[in-house]
Amino acid sequence: MGIKAWGERMVDNHFHALTHPNYRYFWTGQCVSLIGTWMQNIGQSWLVLTLTGSPLLLGLVGTIQFLPITCFSLFAGTLIDKFPKKNILIVTQTISMLLALLLSLMVFTDTIKYEYILVFALILGLTNTFDLPTRQSFNIEIVGKEDLMNAIALNSMTFNLARILGPSIGAAMMALLGPGWCFLLNGISFLAVLYGLTRIKTTPYVRAKKKDVSIFKEIKDGMVYIARDNVLALTLLLVTIIGTFAFNFSVLIPVFTKGVLQMDERTYGLLMSCLGVGSLIGALTVSLRSKKGPNMKVIVVASMMISLFLFLIGLTKSSYLAGLFLACTGIFNILFSTNCNSTLQIHSKDEYRARVMSVYSLVFAGSAPVGNLFAGFIADRFGADGAYLACGLMCFVPCVLILILFRKRKAVSEGQAAM
Repeated sequence: MGIKAWGERMVDNHFHALTHPNYRYFWTGQCVSLIGTWMQNIGQSWLVLTLTGSPLLLGLVGTIQFLPITCFSLFAGTLIDKFPKKNILIVTQTISMLLALLLSLMVFTDTIKYEYILVFALILGLTNTFDLPTRQSFNIEIVGKEDLMNAIALNSMTFNLARILGPSIGAAMMALLGPGWCFLLNGISFLAVLYGLTRIKTTPYVRAKKKDVSIFKEIKDGMVYIARDNVLALTLLLVTIIGTFAFNFSVLIPVFTKGVLQMDERTYGLLMSCLGVGSLIGALTVSLRSKKGPNMKVIVVASMMISLFLFLIGLTKSSYLAGLFLACTGIFNILFSTNCNSTLQIHSKDEYRARVMSVYSLVFAGSAPVGNLFAGFIADRFGADGAYLACGLMCFVPCVLILILFRKRKAVSEGQAAM
């Protein structure tokens, strides 16, 4: 079998989302742009520390960037399905590109200040408030429900490959030419996404606008829809718990490396790579098995396993075991998030999908400020190992309670249906 034939067979059998031309345009652009995004992330962190010398002020940048998602995701969800999602993405990606280019210009002209970075972070956060749920709900328009899970898994693979490659390229770029080039190259990388979006041809879903219905009424309508659906409610509750207490690696891993393992930044980099490699394995596993569709049992088991490995990290004093446990955590993180994302989109009606995914963005990304604050507070009082133990416990106990509640609600629903 020739290489071309083997490649075509792999795409047809395991990466079947790529058989859709629209998705190929979108995915290829993301492959380029996400590397630039991670280059900017590492460049921005280094730049803030260089300007201020304060970890607290560095953390404030992250808080400011995620705060709009926390505050405005529900409002975004009621708006984005009233317009073609392709057009929204062109606007959000263009704004992100201009922010990166303007930031690079200020660095090159030596006019950059910490206050400007905060403003950029706020604008980027507002942009992502619309970009994230739009991008999530756009997948189903370009691949359909059958290949949706495979598309999400491929997106996760791309994200985690970029998380491995982007910081490495960005670090080398900073060492050779300075952080300004990280921002410049990130700005240029958005051209790949914008080009792909202009080539996509699809029939967009646009929800009919209702007269005399306020945005608050639409938010309430979406929340009631979620609350009355056992699958959606359980999935979003689990995402809230895991998103808040499990995804605090940027806060805990450096503190754990220095305070518990007594190691340097090289070990920190290796531990972060272990998490990325595990996530990549998880994404590859999902993509190979995505024909079976999302599975609620996988979501529940993965949430339990994440809790277990967080607890094990808190108990170990070995960098090798910590790396192994982080890799395992990365695998189950992707199994959990991919199955949750697919379940929410496939199970939602078209008219509610954008609002459901806006809630997903809220509890998944918008919970970061709360989770980081909790992890940082516990680590400050009891060390990073104590914080991992606390996060593992805070994930496990609510997950068990939510599972019991779901089974009771399901039993009641089945009993009512049988009457």
